Order: sequence, then C-alpha cells, then structure tokens
Amino acid sequence: MADDTARVLARARELATEVLAPAAMQVEASQQVPPAHLDLLAAEGFYGLAGPREAGGLDLPLPAAGQVIETLAGACLSTTFVWTQQHSAVRTVARSANAGLRATLLGPLCRGERRAGLALGGTLPGPPRLRARAVPGGYLLDGSSPWVTGWGLTDTLLVAARDEQDTIVWAVLDVPAPGTLPAGTLAAEPLQLVAVMASRTVELRIGEHFVPADRVAGTIPLAKWQQQDRAGLRMNGSLALGVAARCTQLIGPGPLDDQLTACRAGLDGADPDRLPAARAAASELAIRAAAALVVTQGATAILASQDAQRLAREALFLLVFGSRPTIKQALAERLTGGGAEGPGC
Repeated sequence: MADDTARVLARARELATEVLAPAAMQVEASQQVPPAHLDLLAAEGFYGLAGPREAGGLDLPLPAAGQVIETLAGACLSTTFVWTQQHSAVRTVARSANAGLRATLLGPLCRGERRAGLALGGTLPGPPRLRARAVPGGYLLDGSSPWVTGWGLTDTLLVAARDEQDTIVWAVLDVPAPGTLPAGTLAAEPLQLVAVMASRTVELRIGEHFVPADRVAGTIPLAKWQQQDRAGLRMNGSLALGVAARCTQLIGPGPLDDQLTACRAGLDGADPDRLPAARAAASELAIRAAAALVVTQGATAILASQDAQRLAREALFLLVFGSRPTIKQALAERLTGGGAEGPGC
C-alpha cells in the first residue's frame, strides 16, 4: 500500500511538471481545459483517487489524496478543478445503499469512463436553492445550483437537492450532450470568473426534472451532512495549498516553505471543530504567497503572459470557493487581524 501511494504521488509530480504546468497559461487563454488532459488523468487511474480498489479505484488515504490534488492544482488549477468534481461522486456512489447504482456506475466512475460534475444547490445555507419533491417513482428537482463545473466536459451530474423536511436527496443524472438538453428541464448559463474560466463553470437551472428512484444514491438530513463532510472540506483545502506551493517554488527557498508544511499538517490533523480554521489558514497562505510572488517578480508579474498574475487571481478565487460560514468567519478574522491567530499557520 505504501509503495502504491508513493508511485501515485511520483506520477502526479511527473504529470504536473511535464504536462500540466507547461500548458497552464495556454489553457487559461483558450478558456477550455483540453479533453486530452482529462483523458490522461483517467488513463493513470486518477479519476478513482477516492474509489475502492475492487471497483478499479486507487483508495488513497486522505492525506495522500490531498497531496495529489495539491500537486496537480499547483500546475494547472483549471484542469484540477474540473477533475476534482469526480471524487465526491465516487465517494457518494461507493457509500450508497442503492446496489444497482453502485453496480452500474462505480466502476466507470473510478476508471474515468464516466466523468462527473456537481450541483450542490441543496447543500447551501439558507432556504434550499434546489428542491426535491417526492413523486411516484422518484423525485422532481426544481431550482438552481450556482456552481456547476466542467459543463460540456462531463456526462454525469451528482445533484444535491433538499426536500421539505430539510433532507438532502442525492441523485445521479445523465448529462445530455451539448445542444441536446431537454427543453425546460436543464438550462446552463456560463459564469464569467476572474480565474479558472477554462473550467467551464455554469449556473444550472433545473425545472421540474424527474429523477427515477433507481438513480437516487441516498438521503441525509442537512445538519448531519454538514457535520460529516470532512473529506470534501479537506480536499478543497489542497487546491489552496497547491497554488501556495507553486508560488513558493517560483519565489525560491524561504519562510513560506515552513508555513506551507505547517498548513498541510494542520489540515491533515484537524478534527472537525478545527477544520474550518485549517481551511482558512490554507486560503490565507495562498493569497499571501501569491502576493509575495508578485512583489518578488516586480512589474513584469502583472503582464498577462505571466504565471504570477494568474496565480494571484487563482488565490483570490480560492478565498471563497468551497467555503462555509465558519470558514468565512475564520478567514475574515485572520485577514483583518480580528482573531486570536496572527499571520502564518
């Protein structure tokens, strides 16, 4: 197992260095993650990062999986952002009590033959943006999900909608090919982002879309899910660590290296109560490392052709991506000096 983990991490570093990092600026300029990048990650088994071995997955422990994500995110955040959507779908299907769904989808998801996006409108705080209503034979989904990444690059969508009892209904949808969406049930509006535009992130509107019961992965009360979502919170922190790590590489050896190590250890070792603060520390480090890179490189750093300005915008994006009220509060306190913790990790 240790040898397999070392092999996967070594291969991730090779792909980051040889394929993703050299193409990152072109990917951003084209505003399109190359399908060949995703095909390569699938061929290497990386779509099954969180999947069980019996289904073709890598079943990496959480810290090692986080290091893979960190390595790839530092090389090309757009590619990594699209690919990481898969892991929630793999985990959800793997844990599902729906044996038919597991038998049909888990293997193809782990092998990257099916590629998933996420529509998590039902998990967001406040009134549900995406609602689920039980009907004979399944559910009707209605509402919107504001952040659906990889649109046009995925064929499967893991949807979290909420019913009138504040219970999340997890459903797996087949995504029709572009231009063939059922009229009136699914409509995607591209979002204009300051970074990762190549990720093809959209706001998805869902109108009375029927999901049969055999495509429902399970249900869970919203409050219980919020307490259990440790894996998702930890994995998202690796995106910020990846951007910070790339900045420190470009700057050269210095104090940020130790801070990066401390942030990584903080995420890996955090209990549920400390995880929001650890996530905030990672996002703050990314923004400070990006600012340090810009200052180190000087005026050329703000040229549109330079990695530094791209990384700075990506760090800005990661201040708010995958956030929660507790993360936002911890991060605001760190940035304004209002918390007990000072700069660093």
